[in-house]
Amino acid sequence: MNNFGKVAVLLGGRSAEREISLLSGNAVLGALRERGVDAHAFDPADRTLSDLKREGFQRAFIALHGRFGEDGTVQGALELLGIPYTGSGVMASSLAMDKWRTKLIWQAVGIPSPQDMLLEAKSDWKNVVQTLGLPLIVKPVHEGSTIGLSKVTSAEQLAGAYELAARHDPAVLAEEFIAGKELTASVLGDQALPLIWIEAPGGNYDYQNKYFTDDTKYHCPSGIPTDIEDEIRAVTLNAFRVLGCEGWGRADLILRADGSYCFLEMNTSPGMTGHSLVPMAARQAGISFPDLVLKILEGAHVG
Repeated sequence: MNNFGKVAVLLGGRSAEREISLLSGNAVLGALRERGVDAHAFDPADRTLSDLKREGFQRAFIALHGRFGEDGTVQGALELLGIPYTGSGVMASSLAMDKWRTKLIWQAVGIPSPQDMLLEAKSDWKNVVQTLGLPLIVKPVHEGSTIGLSKVTSAEQLAGAYELAARHDPAVLAEEFIAGKELTASVLGDQALPLIWIEAPGGNYDYQNKYFTDDTKYHCPSGIPTDIEDEIRAVTLNAFRVLGCEGWGRADLILRADGSYCFLEMNTSPGMTGHSLVPMAARQAGISFPDLVLKILEGAHVG
C-alpha cells in the first residue's frame, strides 16, 4: 500500500495545450488508480487552487502543459499552499518555458543550440535571412507542441510567420533550420533514458503528427551509434541540471549527418498520452507506464 495520501492530478488548464493535457492527465489518473493511489482529477480552469488545501489533497501530479501549468505559475501557487508537486520548481519551470532564455543559458555553458534572433514586427526580414540562412524556423518563445511554429523558405514568408507566432506570444524567435534526425532525450530523476528517433511524414513533426496520427515512426532503440547516444544522454543531463530542473523532463534535439547535434528546448511537463515519448523511452528502459507515473509522484516536493 502506498503512503501518498490524497493525490490531485492537475489536468486541462487554460493553455493552448489544454486538449493534450486532458489526455495526459487522464492517462496518469488511470495509472495511479490502477496502483491503488487515491487520485482525483483536478482542472484549474474550472476550480480555484485553494480547493486543493480545503479538500485535503496531500500531493499534486502536474499533468498540465504550456502556460499556467508548465511555466512556474502553478508551481508557485502549490508552494504557497504547502502541497508537494511533481517536476521542476518555479525557477526551472519558468526558464524552460522560455525558449530564448533557455538557449542563452545553454550557450553560456557550451551546450550546442541553433543560432537565433528575436523578431519584432519592424524587423528587417532580409537581415534575418542573411544572418540565419534559409530555411529557418519561426516560433513563439513561450508555447509548446509546435503551436504557432512555421518553417520559412523565403524572406517573403517571414512577415506571415511572425504574425502567426505573435498571435500566441508577443515574444517570437527565429532559429536557423538544422537538418538531421529529430531526437528526444528523456530524463527521470538522475537517469537519462534511451533516445528516441522521431521519423515524421515529410519530416513534419507538427501538432497533428505528434498527437493524432499513427503515421509518425518512433525508433527506440534509436539506432544511432552507441558512442554518440551515450554522449547525447550525458549532455542531456547537464542541459537538464543547468536549468535547475528536477524530477523528470524531456529535451528535443537534432542530430546532423556528421554526428554533431543541437539542443532545441527542454520540456518540464512532457506529454503522457498514447503517443508520448517519455513513456516510450521508459518502456525501453524496462519501466512500465504505471511504474513511471509512481516514480514521478514519489519525487513530489515543495520548493
